[in-house]
Amino acid sequence: MNFIRVKLGVYMNTKLTLNLDKDVIQRAKQYAEDNKRSLSSIVESYFRFLTDQEKKELAPFSPIVNERSGVIELEEGFKLKDGYQDYLIEKYS
Repeated sequence: MNFIRVKLGVYMNTKLTLNLDKDVIQRAKQYAEDNKRSLSSIVESYFRFLTDQEKKELAPFSPIVNERSGVIELEEGFKLKDGYQDYLIEKYS
C-alpha cells in the first residue's frame, strides 16, 4: 500500500488591489487561463519567488568566506570594476 504525505497548514487569504495597465491584465488573464491557474495563484507564486530570492541573497556566508572577509582594505571610492579592468590591462599588455 502506498501513502502520500500531505503537509497541511493554516493560510489566511487577504485581498489585494493592484492598478495595472489594461493590456497587461488581459495578457495575464489569458496566461492564467491557458495554464489552468488563477491569476491570484500566479501573483502569489511570483511574490513568493521574489521574497525567496531576497532570502537567498541575504543568506549567511560559509565559515570559509567569513574567515577571509575583510582581508583586503580598499581605498574609499574604489570601484571594483575599474580595478579589475586595470588588472586585465596589466596582465595582457
